[in-house]
Amino acid sequence: MRLRFLGSTSEAGACPSLYETDRGTIVVQGLTVNDPEARADLREVLPGESAVEVPRALLVEIARAVLTGQEPGPSGG
Repeated sequence: MRLRFLGSTSEAGACPSLYETDRGTIVVQGLTVNDPEARADLREVLPGESAVEVPRALLVEIARAVLTGQEPGPSGG
C-alpha cells in the first residue's frame, strides 16, 4: 500500500495528518485516544484497531479540496 499526504492542521509536520491510499481508503496519523471515558464510548473495537482524534477543520478542509479539485496540502494551522 502507498500513501499520499492530504493535509494536516498541525505545524511542522506534527499530527494529526490525513493520507489517501492507492486502495481508495484514508489513513489517519495522530495520537491515540487514551481517555478512559472516551474509549468507553467506542463501539466494537477490534484487536489492532485504535481511535485517533481529528479536528473537524481538517476534515472540512480536505473535503473542500477534493470537491473543488484542488490539491490538498498542509494548512499550517
